Amino acid sequence: MNVRDGSDKEGFTAEGSTDSRKKGPGVRLAFFALVALIVVAAVAVVCLSVTPSFETAAIDSDAQKASYGIGLRMGSQLALADDMLDRAAFMRGFEDALGGEGPDIELNELTSVTQSFIADMQASAEAAGMRMGEENAAAGTAYLAENAARDGVLTTDSGMQYEVLRTGEGPSPTLDQSVRLHYMGTLIDGTEFDSSYEGEPVVFGVGQLITGFTEALTLMQAGSHFRVVLPPDIAYGPSGSGGGIGPNATLIFEIELLEIME
Repeated sequence: MNVRDGSDKEGFTAEGSTDSRKKGPGVRLAFFALVALIVVAAVAVVCLSVTPSFETAAIDSDAQKASYGIGLRMGSQLALADDMLDRAAFMRGFEDALGGEGPDIELNELTSVTQSFIADMQASAEAAGMRMGEENAAAGTAYLAENAARDGVLTTDSGMQYEVLRTGEGPSPTLDQSVRLHYMGTLIDGTEFDSSYEGEPVVFGVGQLITGFTEALTLMQAGSHFRVVLPPDIAYGPSGSGGGIGPNATLIFEIELLEIME
């Protein structure tokens, strides 16, 4: 998840969070399954013509790197269907198309079974997403209870937990202001999913972020450093946000508010 430019924050803004709720993991998987049938023909021609071995395929030129990147994205989107996808049959159909051969299966039957396959993939992805969401919710509830018992941790009415690591001075920012800050986001198991510390501080509109992050900022002053824990209902909820943030994930942020911008 890339939020470092402070203006086009995919999945991190309130707008991005709304969009992610409209498209569940199953819908996205079905979409990419369809797109794969179109994209793979353009990409794999390059791969197959360069080398017969995928494991040792060169990824030196820009075209090779782009081809690898598209394949990587497609593979990640189809990963949940790995047990269902017959790779040998897939490549047979692919090479028949490259060679201009007609399909070996009657078109109406092919359309019907392909639609059923995509529906099965969508159902499998949605079931996996529900299981993950349930597991994340249970783990998050346990973590929140444990964290709430730590010295110095305060809990707001929304369920957000925060710890003041360093106090600042002056007023807190309002929703219509922007702030310059450093932050790092991790899951409850310590996995880092985003950080501004590798580069320059970022600028965010206070009212344009996910609910919990906005709430945290309105409690801070310039110079302060908070550690906040966001329950899923004030983070990304049941849809998650990609980039390692699964459904119903409880998130941890360290935030250093450097400047309130007028």
